[in-house]
Amino acid sequence: MTYELSDRLVEAVKGFEGFSSTAYKDQGGTWTIGYGHTGSIVQGMTVDKRLAEQYLRQDLEEALTQVRLLSVCTTQGQVDALTDFVFNLGIARLKGSTLLRYITLGKPTGDIQREFNRWVYCKGQKLKGLVVRRAWEADRWAE
Repeated sequence: MTYELSDRLVEAVKGFEGFSSTAYKDQGGTWTIGYGHTGSIVQGMTVDKRLAEQYLRQDLEEALTQVRLLSVCTTQGQVDALTDFVFNLGIARLKGSTLLRYITLGKPTGDIQREFNRWVYCKGQKLKGLVVRRAWEADRWAE
């Protein structure tokens, strides 16, 4: 079955990222704009909400494509969870993670959910926003 980008995921990511019409450096030091869009962003750049959502949907589609290639999801909730993880942290981190290893080994849901919840640090600091985000992913994984 082919899973699509869900509105539930889009709305959740908007909440996690918040909206910024002007470019800013995120906590990792990356230039960001809109709803967490990175890439060719420079200081002083601006966007409106329409363009920001367009960027978000494009970025999530790219993450979704990477998740589909893994062929490990059997529900829309699992797709949403991993797509958000990849959008936030990148496919390389997922591919090198115990989280993905547990998924491919078919470990129990609770074990997989605990692995999501380990990814809550940025530059050694535990961030409340990441705790909330990973909890959402862990919950979506089990739906």
